[in-house]
Amino acid sequence: MIFTETALSGAFTLDLEDKPDDRGFFARTFCRDEFVAHGLKPDVAQCNVSVNHRAGTLRGMHYQLEPAAETKLVRCTYGGILDVIIDMRPDSPTYLEHVAVELTRENRRALYVPGMFAHGYQALTDDAEVSYQVGEFYTPGYERGLRHDDPALGIVWPLPVTVISDKDASWPLLEREAS
Repeated sequence: MIFTETALSGAFTLDLEDKPDDRGFFARTFCRDEFVAHGLKPDVAQCNVSVNHRAGTLRGMHYQLEPAAETKLVRCTYGGILDVIIDMRPDSPTYLEHVAVELTRENRRALYVPGMFAHGYQALTDDAEVSYQVGEFYTPGYERGLRHDDPALGIVWPLPVTVISDKDASWPLLEREAS
């Protein structure tokens, strides 16, 4: 695997090092030792899959507080998504900054999302399928979220939002500091 750190410390894209032969190719998508060598949490508590029927579908922006902060390894296995992460670590120099990464079946790229990062994505194609390994169990009492369209975040989504859950559309806007 090829690990490339994003502009947000601790968040990485992972590209495959494929080994082609007459049958196709083989590549490793996860290796505990390689994760540890890059300072990443290799624990997997659960694996999830989502199918998004319509392009424009938006899921997120979710995160969990400590002690239940989730790491995620996200990969699009069919179609394509724009995956967005936001640094929610209050002491981080990149607090509230975001990175967007296109994950597609064709590029086979994955995104490692550290704990205390909000995460969400928009389907770029109909029937986009996303699988992700999560390092902590879903813990509703620690769940938090941000609005995908919060002007304070400045996220530019490539498509109009066609489908979003009531919960995701209802997260509060970030509070503005008084001038």
